[in-house]
Amino acid sequence: MKKVKMPKQKIKKGDMVVAITGDDAGKTGKVLQIMSQKGRAVVEGLNLVTKHLRKSQDNPNGGIVEKEAPIALSNLKPVEASK
Repeated sequence: MKKVKMPKQKIKKGDMVVAITGDDAGKTGKVLQIMSQKGRAVVEGLNLVTKHLRKSQDNPNGGIVEKEAPIALSNLKPVEASK
């Protein structure tokens, strides 16, 4: 079994990034999680999807919530800190 060599990433958890393509192009956010094997990241406020929740003990009314979905690392660029 061959080992797959992943390219070195410039984006880390906690970095500020800007989306360069897609529906959220131009929006910025903070990286919450990196999925290096899949080449994706979860960014605060970017790539929001709606999730329908079933009624349960924790959530007695059910409902619809918005949450961040993973976005490809190739669609993100680190924001340069102004000096």
